[in-house]
Amino acid sequence: MESSKQSSWVERSLRSVWHPCTQMQHHESVPLIPVSHGRGAWLYDHEGRRYLDAISSWWVNLFGHANPRINAALKDQLDRLEHAMLAGFTHEPVIELSEQLSALTGHVLGHTFYASDGASAVEIALKMSFHAWRNGGQGDKQEFVCLKGSYHGETIGALAVTDVALFKDAYGPLLRASHVVASPDARGALEGETAQDVARRAAADVERLFNERAGRIAAIIVEPLVQCATGMAMHDPLYLTLLRELCDRHQVHLIADEIAVGCGRSGTFFACQQAGVWPDFLCLSKGISGGYLPLSLVMTREEIYQAFYSADVTRGFLHSHSYTGNPLACRAALATLQIFRDDDVLAQNRVRARRLTDALAPLANHERVRHFRNRGMIWAFDAVDVDASFSRRFFASALEHEVLMRPIGPTVYMMPPFILDDDETALLGARTLAVFEQVLKGQAMAPTDATKVQEKGAGK
Repeated sequence: MESSKQSSWVERSLRSVWHPCTQMQHHESVPLIPVSHGRGAWLYDHEGRRYLDAISSWWVNLFGHANPRINAALKDQLDRLEHAMLAGFTHEPVIELSEQLSALTGHVLGHTFYASDGASAVEIALKMSFHAWRNGGQGDKQEFVCLKGSYHGETIGALAVTDVALFKDAYGPLLRASHVVASPDARGALEGETAQDVARRAAADVERLFNERAGRIAAIIVEPLVQCATGMAMHDPLYLTLLRELCDRHQVHLIADEIAVGCGRSGTFFACQQAGVWPDFLCLSKGISGGYLPLSLVMTREEIYQAFYSADVTRGFLHSHSYTGNPLACRAALATLQIFRDDDVLAQNRVRARRLTDALAPLANHERVRHFRNRGMIWAFDAVDVDASFSRRFFASALEHEVLMRPIGPTVYMMPPFILDDDETALLGARTLAVFEQVLKGQAMAPTDATKVQEKGAGK
């Protein structure tokens, strides 16, 4: 009966739902999993099979599915206010969230504008940057700069500052051209170079461009510390320090897209903190609501805010979304921030990170692995000599091993929720190794008895 129910949900979904970031024809061979419910780090299908959510459901879930504390906050908010427009009105959750986020930056970024998804936040930052310059009498500053391999979303403006061909090329005729500068990806180190050397080379490329075009450049946008969608390309914090200096010297705004790397994912609450700098615009989404509800935001400085403050309506930032600052989403975010404080999450994550790094040691030393790397609660490695089907085969095999993982090309990565216990950590390490080796052999088998022994009874 459960198997029939499972098949029915799959068939109905394939008939009516157009799934994101998916070539739908691939579901003729790649499994589609109908989720029944979630608990903690696990998702369950209608047949009772479970899947360890090792990528936090596209990098959004921080404290597990059906988290009791976030659930309780949302249930309380439901009986108070589900939504009210934020133009001409305000409410407690959005005020308190804005105040708390500002405090986390030492009030350097004291003004927060809200939207519902990461790409929308990037669009807001781009528009704010251009408009602030125009309001300040520098209307020629209309150009934007992004990094090689960068990803900032798939709406038209965000896609224009994205440099991933798979997402961008089909829509090239619709996009405004941006400048693309060298990535500080530490994997690009030449013989004898360090990650800081790569950061300096990349910053020098930005400096050359700024020397030529700064009078026409509004902003440079960067994913601090980790360029996620291009294959978890990690760079040294020095790059951000140098970038901040260049932006100050040449009067160019710095936009930090912390949609994936913020909210503790990179090891500090904001990734930019590891470089000791603050951007002019900071974009958050994904983890800010704990993975519960669509919410994004842009934080900015007092001088940016003042550039729009005027009796002249045309100088205002006339951008809006119907669900801007939704009370339920803001309440989920407040509950998320409370968990960070109550559980000393950043300190606990350092312990969790060491344990998972230890569990992944056999992969770090594997002969078919290059560039094993870690930043905060992000792990990645590159598979050597694999074919174009590697990522799909890995995904399917991982599901058979009760793990949800979606490699990016040859790059296997993990971004688990911040709640894995020792057993779940051991399980993730052992099964990632088992899946990797079986995919290399062209097989996709169920967990072996030997694998289960390695897991030490993990994952009840």
